[in-house]
Parts: sequence; structure tokens; C-alpha cells
Amino acid sequence: MARRPLPRILSSGTAQLARSREIARSAADSATDVLHPLITVSRGLRKLAASARAKWAATPKERRGPTLFLVAACVLVVALVPYGPLLALVALMGAAAWKGHEKPVVRTGPDETELARLKGLYEALVPYFSVPEDPDPLFAHGGDWSRAFADHAFDESGRPTRLRISYPPYFPDGEPASRARIEQLLHAKSGRGREYRFDWDEEGNRLVMQVLPALPTTIAAQRFVTAPGETVLGFTDADAVQRTVPVVSSDGSEDAPAVVWRTGPRSTEPHLLAVGQPGSGTTTLLRSLALQALEHGDVLIVDGAGAGEYACLVGRDGVLGVETELSGALDSLEWAAQETERRLISANRARQAGHPAPADTRRPLWILLDRPGVLGHLAASEGRPDPQELLQVPLRHGRAAQVTVVVTEQFDTADGLHEGVRAHTRARVVLGPATPGQIAAVLGVEPHTTPAPQVPPGRGYARLGTGPVLRLQVPATPDPYDDAVGDTDRQAVLDLLPERRAAATMALEKVPEAAAEPTPGPFPRHAPVPAEG
Repeated sequence: MARRPLPRILSSGTAQLARSREIARSAADSATDVLHPLITVSRGLRKLAASARAKWAATPKERRGPTLFLVAACVLVVALVPYGPLLALVALMGAAAWKGHEKPVVRTGPDETELARLKGLYEALVPYFSVPEDPDPLFAHGGDWSRAFADHAFDESGRPTRLRISYPPYFPDGEPASRARIEQLLHAKSGRGREYRFDWDEEGNRLVMQVLPALPTTIAAQRFVTAPGETVLGFTDADAVQRTVPVVSSDGSEDAPAVVWRTGPRSTEPHLLAVGQPGSGTTTLLRSLALQALEHGDVLIVDGAGAGEYACLVGRDGVLGVETELSGALDSLEWAAQETERRLISANRARQAGHPAPADTRRPLWILLDRPGVLGHLAASEGRPDPQELLQVPLRHGRAAQVTVVVTEQFDTADGLHEGVRAHTRARVVLGPATPGQIAAVLGVEPHTTPAPQVPPGRGYARLGTGPVLRLQVPATPDPYDDAVGDTDRQAVLDLLPERRAAATMALEKVPEAAAEPTPGPFPRHAPVPAEG
């Protein structure tokens, strides 16, 4: 069967279409050349208008009236001058043409300084990411760094802020020691004094190094929007948690990512341990927790340091006592242990009878113990029991009895913490400058970021149970009686303090002015309350 010839339009149309496209392209190029001055002037007019709008927006409101008057006077003068409007139009077109010719320079790659940084990092990683048996090594001295490095970004000083590294599959990325060597090398070569986060993709053999911005320190103590049983430890990175809390800072209102700690019968981390250096903010954390706990419960504070950091809470509603001496601390903690047992017995009897638990057993009780090592040394010298031994009952049975224990200690005396305290405090916080080894000793694992050598008070890491290690910034909660505190932070804490108890107020009126204010003990303090039922 003979083939039928193609239609004429299909057989000869290809050449005609090609000629038509060429003619259209030539016409477009010619039109662009002809209209190029108009396009340039239009681009310049848009830029001049944008600059005028920006300057007007930046002008204060009280200066906008004089500015408008000055502009109107200039327009009037130009209109009255001979050939003034024509000269003004020529000047405007000339300025627009000059502004329209300016084109932003688009960078297509790293400059010389950044290129030197990348080559230096590549050469430094060669001994760790190469073996002699590799026939096609990804890392080799004098090799191509672009094969291993991608998605790189730099700051104004030329130091890398983000870098994605591809490494060979035989690198033992599952060993913590091997990963720590790479992280330490990248930290040293990329610039110290900054916090880096390292994300290892073991399946894809990728490592992403990223510089983290500093956590905000402008959030002060305030009433956080949380449910009963939830406490805000501080604030962290936006991509580290899924929950934000509306806060008011010195920069205005915003939604900040918060580290929320849940306590109560359904909590898997009912107690907390915070460790830090002197001046790192552990007392600030304890004061912040006390102010939040007083909204729904009672607080018992034992200050082992005895520095008067919690004097603002003395005699307040909900504060059962602020003890600074050994005898008062022992009596208070003994009552707390008996109160925990009483709550358990009362709640158990109510359940057996088919009744809800009594209200006094459902009201949260917080035991805040600051620097127990100091009291432990003092108790050992006097032959008295260590206060930490009295915490065993609240630590073991506190979750069912709505009793929460928070212990803060410093690194130099952290070895004196009892095994029971270490075992039952599954929520952990480390504040202040610390080495990765010190952080791992408290949190159980090393953080994914490099600790900064200098940090503000209240800055550290938090880990709730077996969760990830999160960066943490405690809200500013200073002692309002400290003269070195600013008025804004002092007033923020004073606004959160409960009213003083009536009995305490009457006692203060009877005491002479020269006498010191007594420190009330826990209530009740003389004997345990018998169980109901």
C-alpha cells in the first residue's frame, strides 16, 4: 500500500513557522531598543516614588506639617520662575534616568573571603572523611569542595552561618565520639563565640551546620496563658517546640515558643532538678516557678543559701513558709512528708468509698529546695539528718498526692545530691556556662548545639524526661528588693506577688520598727493533720 503524502501545511509549514518566530524575535528586540529609554525612565520613577514613600513613612508625625509646607513652597517657587516647570521636568527625567540605570548586583557565588573559608573547612575535614582504600574519595587534599559543600550562607564578616556537608557512607556517624570530633572542628574553624546546631542525617549521609540566633532576654515575669498543672520553664527556638504562648516583652506583644512543664498525677516528669554555676539564674528559675505555682496552689520554700533571695514571698497568701535555718528546714520538710502521706491516705479512702478526692488533697503543693548541699554539710556537722532524706516520700509519692518537688544546686556541690533526688527528678535544667560533659552529666545526653562561653543569666538547656534537649531562656524574675534591679522588672514581679496574709500584717504592726521581720514557718507546723474518713 503506497503511503499518502502529508498535507501541504505540514510539509512546508515548518520553515514558515521558523521564519515567523525569527521575525517576531527581531521585532521584539527592535521594540526593546526603541523603548529602552522609556523603560529606564519608568523604572527610575518607580524607585524615586518608593524612596519618597519610605522617607514620608519615616518622618515623625509632628514634622509632617512643616515638611508639607516646605514642599508646597518649593513647588510654588518653581511655578513662578520663568521656564521653572520645564526645568523641573527635565531634572526629574534626568534623575529618573540615572536611577533607572542602577541595577542591583546579584551574587552568583561566594566571594574570595568566603571561598577561602570553604576551602579551609574542606581541607580540615579531609583526615576525618577519607580513607586510603576509597577509589573515588569525596574528601581529598586539593579536591573539589563543591562536591561536599552545598547550601552555604555567610554573615557580614564572611563567617559561615549555614552549611550542608555531604560525607562518605563509611564514616561512623553513629558513634558519639566521632560526631563530637567533627562538631568541635567545625565550631573552631567557623568561628567561636556563637551557638551552632548540628543536624545529622544518617540515612542520607548529610550534616547541616547552622548558627542559632540568641534567645530573647526581653520577656519578664507575667501571667502566662497555661492550663492548671502546666508551668512555663522558659522560652526556646521556634522550630524546637509546637506550642507558643502569648507574652508581653519590651519589644511588644508576641507569641513566643515556650518550654511547658506538666506536673500532676498524669505527668511522667513530676519533679525537677536544676543545676548551674553561681549567678547563672537558678534562683531566678525557682522564683519564677514559685510565682506561677501560687496561682493555683501552695508553696513551701527552703533556702539553703540563706541569702534572702525569697524575702519578697514571706507572709504571702499561699506561701506556707520560707525557711533559711537548718531547724526550720527539717521541721518543714518533715511536715511535707507527713502531708504527702496524709493526702495519699485521704484520697485512697475517698476512692474506696466511691467519693471524689477531698479538695485539700487536690490543691497542688510545691516544695522548692534551693542549695540543699549547704544544709546537708551543716546537718552533718551537728549530727542531724540530711534534709534530702526527708524528700524521699514527696519524691516517690508526690505525683499521686499533687506534690511537686523542685531542687536547685550548683555544679561544685552537685555531687552531694542523694540518689533518690537524682532518680526521681526526671525534668532537668542546666543554666549558665557549662561544658558538654557537665551538661550530659545532668541531662543524660549532650546537646545538639555548642554551648556559648558567655551567656546571660537564666540561659541554658532543658530536657523533660527522655525528650530532646532544648535551649532555654528563663523569664526575667529578679528579686524586687534588690536595688540593682530595673524598675520595669521589679514592678513586674511585685504585680505577681499575692497579698500578704492578714495575720502576718497584724503581727508586723505590733512589732517595733527596729525589730526584724519574723519568718513564718509552714502551716501547720506543730503536728501532722490526721487523715479524713
